[in-house]
Amino acid sequence: MVDRPNKPAALASTPGLPPQPQVDITHSGSRVSAVLPTGESVEVLLFGATVISWKDRAGNDKLWLSDAAKLDGSKAVRGGIPLVFPVFGTAPDHAATSKLPQHGFARNSKWEFLGKSSSESSPSVGPSGASVKLDFGLSSATLDEKSKSLWPFTFSAIYSVTLTPDGLSTGIVITNDGKEPFECQVLLHTYLRINDITKIEVTGLEDSEYIDKVDGPKTKSQSGAVTITGETDRVYTPAKGPSSPIVVTEGGSEAFSLLRDNLKEVVVWNPWTEKAAGMGDFEPKDGFKNMICVEAGSVRGWTALEPGDVFNGAQTISY
Repeated sequence: MVDRPNKPAALASTPGLPPQPQVDITHSGSRVSAVLPTGESVEVLLFGATVISWKDRAGNDKLWLSDAAKLDGSKAVRGGIPLVFPVFGTAPDHAATSKLPQHGFARNSKWEFLGKSSSESSPSVGPSGASVKLDFGLSSATLDEKSKSLWPFTFSAIYSVTLTPDGLSTGIVITNDGKEPFECQVLLHTYLRINDITKIEVTGLEDSEYIDKVDGPKTKSQSGAVTITGETDRVYTPAKGPSSPIVVTEGGSEAFSLLRDNLKEVVVWNPWTEKAAGMGDFEPKDGFKNMICVEAGSVRGWTALEPGDVFNGAQTISY
């Protein structure tokens, strides 16, 4: 049952209790937002279950969102955290997903808000102990007919967005509910907001193999920190594994730290000048200077799910 929009507000003001997270359904039921007592917030568009805003307690957005992003459900959102499933990019040689649009249908589908859960602050801990989790659902039963015809497998997916005073976690659980096995790929296409791309270094990928999609694609090995000096589109398999953080620094100071759970690859992407100019929904055109995509995923090869099998994958971003 979806919470009534005014219910969390009523709970938040209960006499004798410390402030609690507040959850609201807004924009004619098309968005869900959550605010912690300490001021951090997150906003999720039900179209694609796309996180379109994540702000720290000072109100600074940690995610980059294009000024021309479509938030009306007419196309996938440019920015935030689009959810890629069941295919990364296009896969013309993979029969089951060859007809799907780029990055699959998850980011172009209307998800259902399943509800919220929160760890409440207590008088002893104070408001800094509060967190809130928002759950969203998509399944073959709720998928539009066109997507069903292109990918006729029986599945269910639950996507959870958890906001804490220290960061944001996004995780997906995919279940094969049918009688036929299927293969899939999953990626969390996170657009991080930064101030100056020329001052950015990404560490934690040293000595890692990667596919350079701008050059070839060729398989290469990373030497030292990753810096961005032109169009960048790389699929890394981090040598240190998912529990070792990927760190984004700006001007020598840590801006973000990314931990992964069961997502083996990390994509680093920046369109740079020409690619940004060619994308109609990428605004401002020099916005590439203020963003870097660091995307946790399982996209080299395919995850096979037999009937009844479950895939879990998640990321946690802190700053």
